[in-house]
Amino acid sequence: MPIRTVYKAQIDHMQILDEDGKLDEKLAKNTLTDEQVVHLYEQMTICRTLDEVAFKLQRSGRMGTYPQNKGQEANAVGAAIALEKGTDWLVPCYRENAALFMHGLPMHYILLHWMGDERGNQIPDGLKITPLSIPIGTHMLHAVGIAWAMKLRKERGVACTFFGDGATSEGDFHGAMNFAGTQQVPCIFYCQNNQWAISVPREIQTAGETIAQKALGYGMPTMQVDGNDIFAVYKATKDAADRARAGGGPSFIEAITYRLGDHTTADDAKRYRSAEEVDSWKLKDPLIRTRKYLERKDQWSDKKQSELDERAKKITAEVVKTAEGIEKPHTDDMFNHLFSEIPAELRRQRDTLRTHSLGQEPGQVGLRAPGQAEHV
Repeated sequence: MPIRTVYKAQIDHMQILDEDGKLDEKLAKNTLTDEQVVHLYEQMTICRTLDEVAFKLQRSGRMGTYPQNKGQEANAVGAAIALEKGTDWLVPCYRENAALFMHGLPMHYILLHWMGDERGNQIPDGLKITPLSIPIGTHMLHAVGIAWAMKLRKERGVACTFFGDGATSEGDFHGAMNFAGTQQVPCIFYCQNNQWAISVPREIQTAGETIAQKALGYGMPTMQVDGNDIFAVYKATKDAADRARAGGGPSFIEAITYRLGDHTTADDAKRYRSAEEVDSWKLKDPLIRTRKYLERKDQWSDKKQSELDERAKKITAEVVKTAEGIEKPHTDDMFNHLFSEIPAELRRQRDTLRTHSLGQEPGQVGLRAPGQAEHV
C-alpha cells in the first residue's frame, strides 16, 4: 500500500507594529484605537516605574526577591484589554503585573506578595484573578479547571493563563494541555517566550523549532506573535477569546519577547547572557515602539511624557507607602482565614497558641501525679 500523508501543519507568525512604530494598517483594522494605545502605553510605563522601585526596595532590604516585568509589558496589557474584566479569569505566573492592575488588583498587593505578606495573595472579592504562581507550570492546571467549570455552568467566561517557555517542559503543562484539548474548555494558553528558562536558553530546554507547535499535539489552534507588539498581542488574544466563547475550545499563543532584566533580583543574567544580545532586544522594547507609533500619529509629545513620568512616580510612591504602612498581621489570621467557620479545636489553638491539653486548659495542672514534670 502507498504511503499517504495524514497530517500537515504550519505555524504563522504575526507582527502588526514593528520596532520603528510602523503599523500594518490592514492587519490592525478593528483592533486598537489611538485612545486605547495611549492608555496601554500609560499602563506599561506605570508598570515599568513600579519595577524600578521594587528593584530598589529589594536592594535596600525592604522587600524579598522580585522578578521584574521589564521588557514584557506588551504581553500583559495587550491580553488584558482583549479579555473582559469581571467575566474572564486571569491565571498569572509572575510577570503579568500590568494585566492584573488593569483587571482591578490593587497595585500594593504585588508588593505585599514579594514582601512575604500573605495578604498580597488574598484577592479582593469580585475579581476574577488567581494569586501569583511561583512553582513553574502548576497554575495551568488551575486555569483548565476554572475553564471546565465555566463550560459546565454554561458561562461565557474564558480563562487565560500566562507562563514562560521553560514551563512548557514541565509535566503539568502537558497534563493541562491534554485535558483542555480533549474537553474543549474555553482556555487560552499564553506563553511568554522570553528566550530564557532562568539561565537555560530556549534552544537547549526544548528541541522544537517553535514553542507554538507543541499545541498541535493537543489538537488546538496555535499561533506565534511578536510579544512586544500590543496590536498583535491584542488581536491574537481577542481572536482566541472569541473562538472560545463560540464553543471552539482552547487556543495557544506563543509570544516572542525578552526579559530585559535578570530572572529575579536573586539572579545575575550577565553570567549567561551577552551584552550584545540584551542590547539588540532593547531596540525592540515595547515602550519605545509604542511611543514611536503614538508620535507618528501626533498622539504623544515630550511634554506628555514628562507628565506621565511624574504621575507614575507619584502612583508608585503611594503604592509603596500603602504596602509598607499596612497594619502588621496578627497570629490569629492563620486560623481566622483557614475556614469559613473555625472548628472548636482550632479555635482553642488560636486562643491559647497551644496544641496540647495542658496548654489549652492550664487548670489540669493540679491533676498531675506527684513528681510528674510539667510540659508547657
